[in-house]
Amino acid sequence: MNAAAAAAAAPAEGIARAALPELTLPQMLRERARVDAARVAIRQKDFGIWKPISWAQYHERASAFARGLAALGLPEGGHLGVISENRVEWVLAQMGAGLLGAVTVGVYPTSPTPEVAYVVAHADVDIVVCEDQEQTDKILEALPGLPRLARIIVIETKGLRSYSPEQRARISTFDEVLALGAGTEHQGRIDEALARQRLSDIGLMIYTSGSTGRPKGAMISWRNIRGVVPGIVERLQIDRDTSHLSYLPLCHVAEQMLTTFVPLYLGSQVNFGESIRTVQEDLREVAPSMFLGVPRIWEKLHSAISIKMQETGALRRGLFERGFAACAPLAEKPRSRWTLAERLRFALAYLLVFRALQNFIGLRKARVALTGAASIAPDVVRFFRTLGVPLVEVYGLTESTGMITGHRLDDVVIGTVGPVTLGVRHRVAASGELQIQGEMVFEGYYKNPQASAQTIVDGWLHTGDVVREEGGHIRIVDRLKDIMITAGGKNLTPSEIENTMKASPYIKECIVVAEGRKYVGALVQIDFETVAKWAEARRLAFTHFRSLVETPQVRELIEQEIARGNERLASVSQIKRFHLLTKELDHDDGEVTATMKVRRASIHQAYKDEIEALYA
Repeated sequence: MNAAAAAAAAPAEGIARAALPELTLPQMLRERARVDAARVAIRQKDFGIWKPISWAQYHERASAFARGLAALGLPEGGHLGVISENRVEWVLAQMGAGLLGAVTVGVYPTSPTPEVAYVVAHADVDIVVCEDQEQTDKILEALPGLPRLARIIVIETKGLRSYSPEQRARISTFDEVLALGAGTEHQGRIDEALARQRLSDIGLMIYTSGSTGRPKGAMISWRNIRGVVPGIVERLQIDRDTSHLSYLPLCHVAEQMLTTFVPLYLGSQVNFGESIRTVQEDLREVAPSMFLGVPRIWEKLHSAISIKMQETGALRRGLFERGFAACAPLAEKPRSRWTLAERLRFALAYLLVFRALQNFIGLRKARVALTGAASIAPDVVRFFRTLGVPLVEVYGLTESTGMITGHRLDDVVIGTVGPVTLGVRHRVAASGELQIQGEMVFEGYYKNPQASAQTIVDGWLHTGDVVREEGGHIRIVDRLKDIMITAGGKNLTPSEIENTMKASPYIKECIVVAEGRKYVGALVQIDFETVAKWAEARRLAFTHFRSLVETPQVRELIEQEIARGNERLASVSQIKRFHLLTKELDHDDGEVTATMKVRRASIHQAYKDEIEALYA
């Protein structure tokens, strides 16, 4: 076995300690197909049935798609766009483009047409893969502004007959492209492209969320991907037997690192459910050993458990409350250091309550669960760790190609994001900003040298995040640009205040207003599902979101939750007045990004009258 094959077959600890083979991701796919041909790489659920795909099949289907793309004229170095929920066709398109030496550009399927048009145009996309008619309609509507776009490939063909002959002439189905590449006519071109491929080549373009302006296209090289993998594997203690459910958008670096980066170097398994709407059901069926959730996912699961406890009988609710209180002190204590009494205490709570709740959310077999991509309320992390879910907080950026810090599984300090990972060099600037170096630092922003030069200075990536180091662990204070100064000259970190409030299952979003103000105000959005259940239990009448918000009892409930949160904050950080939003924040209205990050400037403009009323 040669060195590359040995590395491809190596266990996780070997990958973490030794240098990875000098192979790009597409080259690793070819190696995986040779070393692990019959091993299951992917499972996809279609019409209720989980269908396995081996590494050999993964490579062959990606190669067929690559040959099809070549036949359609996609050049080496060209750009392939993908607008779809997570599914096997997403990664086949991505790896097919990679085998051809092209660059993949992901676009959020939840984005409205103007955002889709901007990314596809700015990224100079030559061919775009659309999941269905909804996504195809966005592209067709934007076509006048997309002169470079030559072809549209559609995965689900329902509705295509409704298009005009002129529109249909620009469209191929995914199966047609696979059939086009069924022969070996363009195989030589793929072999040549792979032979020329170098780690310095760009493999992906991942667009930032655009919370403060237009999204920027971060250019990710194969070296960046190879550089971030050892730290992820070592810190999370994952191996080739790890299973993962892929459901967060693949146009985000967090999902890319666990769906493509790590599995291809490690040989682990990825599962694609039927839809983003069936995640909880899919979780129960897959019972993955690893799970990644952004804070909103954990907040929703927290709310779901809160609702379940409201609906259950008094006996079970009492058992939960007693078990939770008894096990709360164990949330940050490594299991290896639990006393016999503590083990027995947890075992009893697990048998009586926690096991059922872990099954309910589908995480009973999770060896590691992650939260990242945004800050999370420490109480939410503490809640799940108390239930026995091994939740750790990690941190990374698009520009760092994913995770660069994270808790060690046996050393969790809630409220921090742990130490830096393998291969990351870091320093903290005088301003408190975290800066890093390493192979995982991206190559720059596409067609934006000025922003690139501002972000990477003398080889150091300026993350824009203010941090504190505490005993080797990094605590994220806030975004440098988001820190507020009150009229009294006090510095405030809005994320600390907002996360404290969002620990309540009744509060979905909290946007702090304090810059230049005499006290802290906030715009608050209720969690409709949880508050609705609360209202129904009290026989309160409502018909929709606004009518529920305007119920006096709901106002009192949120006042109590904010008062409870204020008790945990310094006096200067406490929310003195708040406004309840009468509608949910909406991506289409420009209030949040595709990743549900709040666009503060847009919110402040849209609700300027409500904000001013807080200080009247």
